[in-house]
Amino acid sequence: MKTAVPCYYHLDVEVSPERVGQVRRILAAHLRLWDLEDLVEPVCGGAEMLLNAIDEHARDKHTSIEMWWTGQHLITAVGENNHDLRPDQDLRTCLARIAATSDGWGCCAAETGSKVIWFSQRARAGVRVPLVAKAPAPTLREGLKPPRELAVAALASALTGPEAVLEGAR
Repeated sequence: MKTAVPCYYHLDVEVSPERVGQVRRILAAHLRLWDLEDLVEPVCGGAEMLLNAIDEHARDKHTSIEMWWTGQHLITAVGENNHDLRPDQDLRTCLARIAATSDGWGCCAAETGSKVIWFSQRARAGVRVPLVAKAPAPTLREGLKPPRELAVAALASALTGPEAVLEGAR
């Protein structure tokens, strides 16, 4: 079951081809820490696509990545500081793939003129192990057998030990 405790993670990175793989591993580690193993591939894949596109098209490579876990949705945002990078032209193919693999996405401008591209993933129910039906445990009434009737004379006899039990059973 997924934890409902809200979580937040922020990472500032200077994008380069070798740093993209490192960022992917860092994000995957945080998702595993938050018990969101099933979101590792779509979230890290989307972030990796955005970072590769920023590395290819942007002049300013400084990027901020944030993840918010709300208990139901994981929102990943990638902010870049390049004023001339246009998502509708430079990032068109990347955004089309993110739109196809995420539950929601968007792009907005910050007060500084930078852009933030975000996408969200809904937490899916984990793989459930089918329950194996077990035979019901007997109730107290079924589990106890009635005691054997012994004659009062056998209980009051002078014999003790194993001989008395055998004699009483006859």
